[in-house]
Amino acid sequence: MSQVEDNLQSASASSTVVVPTSDNARQRRKIADLEEKLQVLESGQAVKKREINYIMSQGRAIRRMVTLFDGIEDLISENDRRCDNEDDDHDVTVDQDRLQFGYIVLNNVLPWFHQKASDMEHDDYTHMLKKLRQGADGARGDDTSKLKSLVPDWVNRELKPNPLVDPEDKFCRGFTNDACGRLLCPTELDWNDPTVKAGIRDRVDGYVVTEMSWPAFLYAGYTADQDNLEEGLFKSKLLVQAFKAIFTSPSSAKEVAGDGDGANIIENNRRAKKDFSGKKVKTHLRFALSSVTSWRSIDGDFDYIQFWYIIVDFFERPPGRVAQRNVDRLLAWWTRKVFGASQRAELSDTAKAKMSVNALTLQRARLDDAQFDSE
Repeated sequence: MSQVEDNLQSASASSTVVVPTSDNARQRRKIADLEEKLQVLESGQAVKKREINYIMSQGRAIRRMVTLFDGIEDLISENDRRCDNEDDDHDVTVDQDRLQFGYIVLNNVLPWFHQKASDMEHDDYTHMLKKLRQGADGARGDDTSKLKSLVPDWVNRELKPNPLVDPEDKFCRGFTNDACGRLLCPTELDWNDPTVKAGIRDRVDGYVVTEMSWPAFLYAGYTADQDNLEEGLFKSKLLVQAFKAIFTSPSSAKEVAGDGDGANIIENNRRAKKDFSGKKVKTHLRFALSSVTSWRSIDGDFDYIQFWYIIVDFFERPPGRVAQRNVDRLLAWWTRKVFGASQRAELSDTAKAKMSVNALTLQRARLDDAQFDSE
C-alpha cells in the first residue's frame, strides 16, 4: 500500500492529515491565483478610469451650455430647496430663478445626472461632482486659450489696424490697442473721439467702462443705432467666428459670410445645437480682446459675472411678447448662420420624381412590367 493510500485510510482518525504535494505545484497554483486576482483588480481599475474620463468629458459641457460661473452644487442646492419648500415659493429671487433654470438645463444636457446623483453614496457623489468640475473648468480654459490665439488674426483681417494686434502679447490688447479698444468701446461712446479714447484709458468719470454698456464687438458692423439698440445686437462677424471656433472647429470660423453648412455641422458637432445663442461666447470674446492675461471675473471696472447674467437675461427674461418675438428671430438667425437653411421640406413631389434615384426606381419598375407583359 502506498503512502498516499495510508494517509487516506487514516484520515478519519485525524483531521490534520495532509496529502503531500510538490513545492512547484503549490507555487504554480499560488501564482495563478494571484495573477487572477491582479487581473480582476486591474480590470476594475480600468473600468473606473474609463468612468472617470467619461464624467470629466461630460463635465466639459457645463461651462459651455449650462452656466459659465455658477457652481454645480449651487444648482443642486436650489433644486433641493424648492423640493423642500414646494408649497411656499412665492418670494423667489432672480438669482434663485437663474440657478433653477441652470439645473433644468444641466439635466437636459446630461440626462443621466439627476438619477445617478440620487442613487449614489455620498462619497461617490462628491467624487463625481469633483470630476465634473474639473471637466467644466478645463473646457473653459481650453476655450479661452483657443480664442486668445485666434482673435488677433480675425481682428487684423477685419479691421487691418496699424500696428497689427500681436497674437503673442496680450498685454498690448485692451484699450491700449486702437483696434481692440474700438471693439471694446461702449456703443454710447465714440472711440474715434480723442477725448473719449483718453477718458476710457484714464478711467475718467463719465468714461468708465462697466458691464452696463454693450460693447461694440457685439454689433453687426461694430456700430449701434442709439435709437434702436436692439438692431444688429449679437450679430457681429467676430461673434459668429468665435462660436464656430469653439463649437464646431477653428477652420469653420474662416468663412462666416453666408449661411452655415448644415450637413457638416449638424452631423459632426451636435453639441453646438444645444447653445446656438452663444451666450458664453460673448463673454469669452470680450476676454480675448482685453489685456487680461489669465481668466478672472473682474477686469478693472468690468464684471464678467454680471455681464454674463445680463446676456442670459436678454435671452431668457424678455420683458414682453414683442421682445420675445425678437429673441426668437435672433435665435433663428443664429441657427441659419451656423447650421444653414434646409430646403428639403420645400421640395415638390414633381421635383422629387425627377431626381435620379426616384427616376431609376421608376425605370426599373417599368422594365419589369414590360417583361411580365411580354411573357
